[in-house]
Amino acid sequence: MLRITEIFRSIQGESTHAGRPCTFVRLTGCPMRCVWCDSEYTFTGGDHVSIEDVMKKVRDFGCRLVEVTGGEPLAQPEALALITRLCDEEYEVLIETGGYVSTTEVDQRAKVILDIKCPGSGEAERNHWPNLGLLRADLDEVKFVIADRADWDFALKVIAEQDLERRARAILISPAWGQIDLAELANWISESRMKLRMQLQMHKYIWGPDARGV
Repeated sequence: MLRITEIFRSIQGESTHAGRPCTFVRLTGCPMRCVWCDSEYTFTGGDHVSIEDVMKKVRDFGCRLVEVTGGEPLAQPEALALITRLCDEEYEVLIETGGYVSTTEVDQRAKVILDIKCPGSGEAERNHWPNLGLLRADLDEVKFVIADRADWDFALKVIAEQDLERRARAILISPAWGQIDLAELANWISESRMKLRMQLQMHKYIWGPDARGV
């Protein structure tokens, strides 16, 4: 059984897959408490749902792209079995993880989107750095949520020290909602001369920052 907050079909709002129709399986619970978190409603509650019932709902949506997210999906060990089931049925599977939990046991057919926590999140000391050694340059992406210049400088340092331009399929730079000037961040990215991608959480601009299940 998994503890599920919601399952819905929408448009993928982030990553290199932004704009694509996607079914989201949002698990309940997260061990982190990022100060800018936009999904605090996933921390508690949720319904206990069997993997088979999750699969039935996913099939009913008829979308071949599926994201397993949270909260922190990998905080529930049963999520690993769900990911494998999705891969077995030949879905294209994205895993949105906050980077606190090891990705070692994630099915190799799934694509990992790894959120590396910057100081502005309040959780940078809890990054599980060995996850960076598991990145696959043809599949996996890393994301930095930037709230201020200190976060940006931290991201640049990690990208350089960990050779992420070579080791990740994409490096995503995401502004913390309402906390940083978008033009300023865009200028930093363009001036960095690095292989970076700015992303603006498309779903929030379409349905609003507090919308759920869309």
